[in-house]
Amino acid sequence: MKNVILPLLILVMATPLDSKAQEALSPLEQSISSFVDDRKEDAIAYLERVVNINSGTMNFAGVHEVGQVFDTTFQELGFETWWVDGAAFERAGHLFARRGTKGPHFLMVGHLDTVFEDDSPFQTFTRVDDLTATGPGVIDMKGGDVVIVEVLRALAHAGVLNDITVTVVLIGDEESSGDPLEVGRASLVDAAKEADIAMAFEPGDGKSETAVIARRGFTGWEVRTSGTRAHSSQVFTEKVGYGAIYEIARVLVGFYETMTGEELLTFNPGAIVGGTELTWDDENEEGTAFGKSNVVAEEALVSGDLRALSLEQRDAAKERMKAVVEQHLPGTGAEIIFRDSYPPMGPTEGNYALLDLLDAASQDLGYGPVAAANPADAGAADISFAAGHVSMAIDGLGILGEGTHTTHETADLSTFPMQIKRVAVTMSRIAASWQE
Repeated sequence: MKNVILPLLILVMATPLDSKAQEALSPLEQSISSFVDDRKEDAIAYLERVVNINSGTMNFAGVHEVGQVFDTTFQELGFETWWVDGAAFERAGHLFARRGTKGPHFLMVGHLDTVFEDDSPFQTFTRVDDLTATGPGVIDMKGGDVVIVEVLRALAHAGVLNDITVTVVLIGDEESSGDPLEVGRASLVDAAKEADIAMAFEPGDGKSETAVIARRGFTGWEVRTSGTRAHSSQVFTEKVGYGAIYEIARVLVGFYETMTGEELLTFNPGAIVGGTELTWDDENEEGTAFGKSNVVAEEALVSGDLRALSLEQRDAAKERMKAVVEQHLPGTGAEIIFRDSYPPMGPTEGNYALLDLLDAASQDLGYGPVAAANPADAGAADISFAAGHVSMAIDGLGILGEGTHTTHETADLSTFPMQIKRVAVTMSRIAASWQE
């Protein structure tokens, strides 16, 4: 179905809506809009309930408890639900829910965990005023998870849920991914392979006038250098050479000189240690070094990340980095290793077509246009594991606000109904196009 119908659907969605469609919402879409407005306070109460359950990534019981709240709701909406155990990747696991066997197959992606563990001082939802609330994960991303729930409620109310297939994936370790990551995301990838359209509900770049159709991937890298330990008076001599710290400095300067300036490519050294001897903890990305100012350094290590918009850009950058590393200073050695983590999500034609439909729905609803967010403003996210397996993908559909990952995380509650309506109307229009 995906291979035959989706190209036609993309063509339909990429064609501008006629003037009549732009003038007003259909009766069905008006019904969706009214239903969402009527449920605003109920949706906020639901958000308060899940925010008040601590689900820091390593609080496995809390992640399960939040998952159970959503599990019950999905079952009430007629979904089959199941839990993917996280023991194989040392995390709590993921909640899956599926409903339907016909029409376009939507994959809706969120996550249950937050960065606030059970010892954090930031634990509760606070309603500041009619338009503002604070709380751990209120926008990242329990607010987005509740948007998913409310979209499904609205579609069920309008009868559209019976005309589509929906798989919901709520990841349990987005904020601190388990190891190995490919095992932890295998079930998400499998779900994406069966779907047509992926929609994710992170807060994006925080702007109401944008959605995310491209995200850069994340690759970790580590350079280790070696030198000859000797008295500092012998540095630069033929017998001793330059030492490990000079070599690692050469490597970093080489990265800058050969790679800086390329659009949407960044490479950042985040931590460095060096001296006579060192220790390094890969999992926690921290280390120690011992050395003396009068001793040529024997070891050095730098750890960083590489972000690129496509696999081709990433792989080309890796080759350039390898070439730099291989040009050693006298008396030194160096090696680099890469750890590919989140793949890039490229700005495909299908993603642009889906954005066009979201934009049209937003304007018809009176919320104004929606443009593509700058990929430089969107970090790595789980949608990237799905994007390469569907015909269309989009992210940044969750409730908006500010202060993500801080104790000042704040939700703009006025964006709650806006995001729910935008997505629900978009999905209903795709469902209608599928039947034509």
